[in-house]
Parts: sequence; C-alpha cells; structure tokens
Amino acid sequence: MRQKYVSALAAATIGLGLIGSVEAQAQAERRVTLKEQSDVAVTIYNRNLALIKERRRVELTAGLNRLAFIDVSGRMRPETAILNAGTAGRINLLEQNFNFDVMTRKKLLEKSVGQTVRIVKVHPTTGAETIVKAKVLSALRGVVLQIGDRIETGIPGRIVFDRIPPNLRARPTLVIDLESKTAGTETLELSYLSRGLTWRADYVGELNPGDNKLTLNGWVTLSNRSGTTYRNARLQLVAGDVNVVQRRLRRPRYLAKGSAAGGARSSLRRQRFFDYHLYGLERPTTIAQNQIKQVALMSANGVSVQKEYVLNAGGSGYYRRQFAGRVKRPVLVYLAFKNDKASNLGLPLPRGVVRIYKRDKAGKALFIGEDRMDHTPEGNRVRLRMGKAFDVTAERRQTDYDPLSYDRRTYESEHEITIKNARPNAVTVVVREPMPGKWTVMRKTHDFTKISAGLAEWRIAVPAKGRTVLSYRVRIRY
Repeated sequence: MRQKYVSALAAATIGLGLIGSVEAQAQAERRVTLKEQSDVAVTIYNRNLALIKERRRVELTAGLNRLAFIDVSGRMRPETAILNAGTAGRINLLEQNFNFDVMTRKKLLEKSVGQTVRIVKVHPTTGAETIVKAKVLSALRGVVLQIGDRIETGIPGRIVFDRIPPNLRARPTLVIDLESKTAGTETLELSYLSRGLTWRADYVGELNPGDNKLTLNGWVTLSNRSGTTYRNARLQLVAGDVNVVQRRLRRPRYLAKGSAAGGARSSLRRQRFFDYHLYGLERPTTIAQNQIKQVALMSANGVSVQKEYVLNAGGSGYYRRQFAGRVKRPVLVYLAFKNDKASNLGLPLPRGVVRIYKRDKAGKALFIGEDRMDHTPEGNRVRLRMGKAFDVTAERRQTDYDPLSYDRRTYESEHEITIKNARPNAVTVVVREPMPGKWTVMRKTHDFTKISAGLAEWRIAVPAKGRTVLSYRVRIRY
C-alpha cells in the first residue's frame, strides 16, 4: 500500500512535470479550450500591439455561466476585451477576470508560503523513496523550509503540492461570467488588444555592376512573445503609427482594396486602411509562442537608383577666426531611388532596414552598407546611406576672416573646400553648407542653391583622377 501511495504521490510532483488539476479550484467553471476554437484572426501593428479576434463554440446553460477561455494571450490588455454572441440579445455579460499568474515552479512555491508541502527523497543507492512534511517559510530569494525542528535552505528532494493555489493557472485564462437566456450551443467572438506581438520589414537589395539598377526583396519578420500560440490564424499587418491611448481600435467591416503596382510584386494582399496600409497573408498561418517567422513581402527587379556623394561641410568659422588650417571632412555615399512605377517600384513600403549587397568580379556577393528606411508612400523618394567614400575626399579651410562691426554682430569670412577624386570616372559631389543668422554670399566660384533659410547647397563636378576647389565669401549678421 505504501508503495502505491508513493507512486501516486510522485506522479503529482514537479519532477515528473504533472501540474495538477484545475477543477478543484473552480468547480463551477466551464473550460473553453482551443478545441472549441473555430476561427482566429491576428492583426499586428507597428508599436508592439496586436488585435486578436477569435471565435469559440460553447455549450451554455440557461442562467448563470462561468466560462474560462484558456490560452488567450498572456499579455492581453483586459480592459479592451469585447465578447459578442452570434445570437443578438441572448447573453448578458456580468464580469470578466484575466488570470495571467501562470503556474511555474517558482510561482507554486511563492503561493505556498505558510503552507505545508511534502518532500519526496530518493535514496541514492537503493532508490527507495521517503516522504517528509515541510512548511514553506519563504520563496523570495531561494527556498526556506521548516522540516520538523530544522530550518533548511534549498530543496532536498521533489516537492509535492496537495493542491493548486487559488488564482494560479496553467495557461493565461480569461474568466467570464455571463447570463444566458436559453440553453444551447453558441458561437462567441472574443476580441482584445495584446502586447508581445511585433513585426518589422527587412529589405535585401543587390546592386548591379553599373551601380544604377537594384534588385529589391522585402521580408516581414514576425515575433510572438505574447504567451500563447495562434494556430491557422488569418494574419494582417498594419503599417503606420497608431495612437494607442484610445481604448478601442475601430475596425471597419469593409475595406477598399488597393491597386496593384506596375513594377513591383507584393506577396501580401494590400489594402488601404484609414490613414494606414494593411497587408494580409493570403493563406492561414500558425504563429507559435516564442517564434520568429518570416513572410515574403515584395520583390522588384531593375529598380532605377542613383549613387550620390554628399559632403556635409559643417562649417562653423563664420563668427570667429579658425587656426586649425585644413580640416578633413568625410564624403558620404548614398543610394537614392524614387518609389514609383517608372523606377520599377510603386507600392507602399513599410518602415524597415535596407541591406545592400554587390557582387565582386569573382561573382561573390559582398555587403556594402545598410540604412533604416521610414514608411515610404508611393511617389516618395528614398535615400540610403551606405558609408564613407574611400576614393573621394574633401578638405576645408578658412582663408579670410573680418569682423565688420564693433558690436560683433556682422562678420565676413572666406572658405575654401578642396574635393579630390581618385576614381577612374568623374563624380558629382553635393556640398551642403549650413549658414547661421542672416547670410549673403558675396562671391563664389560655383553657383549654389538656397535650400532653406540656413542651408546652401553646391553640386560640384570633380574630374576623374583630379580635384575641384570650391571657394566662397559670406557675410553673416546676427
């Protein structure tokens, strides 16, 4: 008899992984598991936010019903939960409780402080099991037990719990109390917002040998850390920054379909959704807990790109004399393209990181740079910073300085920017010079464009294996 008792007791221990039965803690509860789930839809937004909408078939009795929806998201925002019945007016929602204190070894010990548990010890040579009673004194930082007249730290064997502590669940659970006017089967639709589901777009581009065409492929990377798995879910992704202060996100029943792009192909069904863009996967997919999943977003061949050399001159010697002489300034390399059909694109591109590769003479693809792209509507221009140019260099120096007033409010200074090109082909370098105060260019060697109140821009042609010197004099008044 003792051996049978010990075997039955051991089967209920943590060591064997059996977590017990929840019927003892809520006898009036009716468990609604994923077996009763008939449909689930997941809409994931950009800012760690997702809308979960699922349907489960439930047997209701006339009068009061307590339903425990098992395997909802462990990061649900319970204040956003909405329960709808297929038969209008049949049910009346009374109360709902979200139990996210999920059962773990640590949680069982914490909830058992002050309670008596059983310790099963196994003899190292004979394998015989003995059972002693212990009182859990603390489980804050390690376990403190009282066994007889001894205080022990640590666990000298397997712990057996006689019951599951109240409000402790094996999986995240939403408990709903409702009143049903009649008995029978009903399809209940549960909708709620949740954290823990995120998505991002990642792009991979390959540049051609002439640096003027790009093959671009986009992927959607999903991450699920919400605490549950969504099986055969209808997946949608929203590109745009949604204000999450509001309690509910309004979801239109019908959405206008977006037109297909001419140059690029999208692997996801695309729709316009309020002031955002909605991407839907054509087939159901399973989003497992603690899983990162990738789904093809788009692909485009022969995208027209331009390589740009940009010098942010960053001059500051307008109101003081500079003694540093020649100062080296980096020339940055950008790839730019327009998101339109003429460039073989022309569809909304969600925010993401774009990584660019190019093949060397041996045919091996080499990484040449990456940059973050913001949400880009059709028709907008994209500029990606690749890095610093090696063969195109620049130096600047102040060649003259003259304070024109005693109150030190008006100055004139002259500057010289030398750009060298060691490449076998000519290049054009965009020189951007910030101008403080009220400024006037008195003389210059090259024409410029006033981009804004504080920025002048030159486009300087530099010959192959040569140099070009830009010189200008500017008057500044503060």
